[in-house]
This record gives sequence, structure tokens and C-alpha cells, in this order.
Amino acid sequence: MVGLVGGGAAARGAGRLGAGDPPAVASGGGEADHVRRLHRHAPADHQCSSTLVKHIKAPVHLVWELVRSFDQPQRYKPFVSRCVVRGDQLEIGSLRDVNVKTGLPATTSTERLEQLDDDEHILGVKFVGGDHRLQNYSSIITVHPESIDGRPGTLVIESFVVDVPEGNTKDETCYFVEAVIKCNLTSLAEVSERLAVQSPTSPLEH
Repeated sequence: MVGLVGGGAAARGAGRLGAGDPPAVASGGGEADHVRRLHRHAPADHQCSSTLVKHIKAPVHLVWELVRSFDQPQRYKPFVSRCVVRGDQLEIGSLRDVNVKTGLPATTSTERLEQLDDDEHILGVKFVGGDHRLQNYSSIITVHPESIDGRPGTLVIESFVVDVPEGNTKDETCYFVEAVIKCNLTSLAEVSERLAVQSPTSPLEH
């Protein structure tokens, strides 16, 4: 099996709230409140956890439309090449089979939809199988409206907890997962902001 750590050059474009940091490290009280209320993880001794934030210059409804697409993560996740949802209906407990592009130490992932709340804008996903080393990986992503330069923007918060593989440290494991999430969040911002510019009803200006 390929080692877990590698390809960290993608770790740009999103801020980190370390799992052990006090909420005050967030840049604004709103972030800390959202993390306390919606991003509750209880990592065991053999696990690591972290929280990342991203500010996007696009209205929340555009960002949430992309984030909630459990059946089409490839709309903004650059490492996903294919996704097939099992069953006819998308609901809590639904499973998706994801194929991963080359460049990551993984080829497939089976993932379960744990949370989908269109009112609170919460998506929760847990890895339950596949060819990768992220055992017991669980993530929560939330999106929140905010004002950026006086225009509609979106605060995205993503947190995770995962087992630390044998032969790796907690720091190494967190660094790898954060690099992937940061790449995803950067891509989410690019796609959302492009859609905002194209939308005739969006007040966003480029």
C-alpha cells in the first residue's frame, strides 16, 4: 500500500482551526459559534481531527447547491473522477461509490450520507469502505451566509476526524487530509465564484 503522506503542495487557500485550539483562534466570533454548534467530533487517542474554513465570494445558495450534491462530488472535487450512488433515492444512509484520480494513495471509496440539512446547510459523510487508508473518516461541511466587501458571500467550514494509520503520526495524517480538503475548498470557491459571475441575478461583480 502506498504511504499516506504525500502530495501536500495542494495545501493552499483555506485557513485551519486546529482541533486543539480554542475557538477564539477563528477570525470572527461567527466562525467559532458555528464550529461549537455544528462541528462536534470526539476523536479517540488513535485519531486526529481538524477544522478548516474558506471565505467564498459567491452567494450561499450557489455554494450550497454544489456542496449538497452527494451524488456529484466531482462538480467541484478535482480528485474525484466518477461517482455512483446506490439505490434510487438520495436520503440519509445512502451510499456512493467514488473513483479517485491518480495522484492520491487511493483508488476507490465507499461513502455514506450521514447528514443532509437544507435549512442549516449541513452535509455529513462517513467513509465505510474502499481502497484507501482513511479508516473511520467522518467529515462535516457547513455553509453560512456572510458579507464580503459589502456583497453576498459564503463562509464554508469543513471538519473531520479519522484514524491515524500505522506508521504515521497525527500531524502527518492531519497534514495529508488538510491538503486534500484545502484543494477541494479552493476548487469550490473557483466554481462558485464563476457561477456567481455568470448568474444574471447575482449582485456579485468581478
